[in-house]
Amino acid sequence: MRVVVDKAQSRGYANHGWLKTHHTFSFANYYNPERVHFGMLRVLNDDSVAPGEGFDMHPHKNMEVISIPLKGYLRHGDSIKNSEVITPGDIQVMSAGTGIVHSEFNDSGNEQLEFLQIWVFPREENTKPHYASYDVRPVTSEKNKLSLIIAPDGSAPASINQDAWFSLGNLDAGQVKEYKLHSKNNGVYLFVIDGEVEVSNTILSKRDGAGFWETDSITIEVLKHAKVLLIEIPMMK
Repeated sequence: MRVVVDKAQSRGYANHGWLKTHHTFSFANYYNPERVHFGMLRVLNDDSVAPGEGFDMHPHKNMEVISIPLKGYLRHGDSIKNSEVITPGDIQVMSAGTGIVHSEFNDSGNEQLEFLQIWVFPREENTKPHYASYDVRPVTSEKNKLSLIIAPDGSAPASINQDAWFSLGNLDAGQVKEYKLHSKNNGVYLFVIDGEVEVSNTILSKRDGAGFWETDSITIEVLKHAKVLLIEIPMMK
């Protein structure tokens, strides 16, 4: 097994006043040649947006963009006439393909918005742009389970244009969970949203991340009640 550990305090950080953002991988003005991507996982941003503020319309092309709200109300709009608000328990998936323009705003006038924005390189480029949101509460409401929210084979509420599996876990202290990878060519990136876990003799706390590859599985030992996100992704095209 090969392992890379990205501690929370080692991430890139920018404070724009209305936006406070941490970058696990190189993004915008943060560049670390040793932390550009993990396989097909390109971006993992941890964003906090002030009430009523947000990202104006901006373009994406040939990228899978996944947004996972952690707190508050995320309002999405785009050039293919989608407009809606999602909250924790929902996710949105956008396949930029040949090109799409979108905006993301805090829809609340008094509450902070916190969300994860994740970019994944697509399996196939120059596809027709597509956007959809999904209520994942039916699969994530059960505690002490690694709940599949994105899969390429129809086994989860959502899918993306990549052979990738996303899972969320709400795990009590003392739980031990094994995650089995779907392919020997894949790796899995574990991001600790909250709490503390141990994987492969590495302790990971709130907002820490770690990637594991050249392995069939990982075992997660929960030290403190934890919320975790697992992203299984091809390590190369």
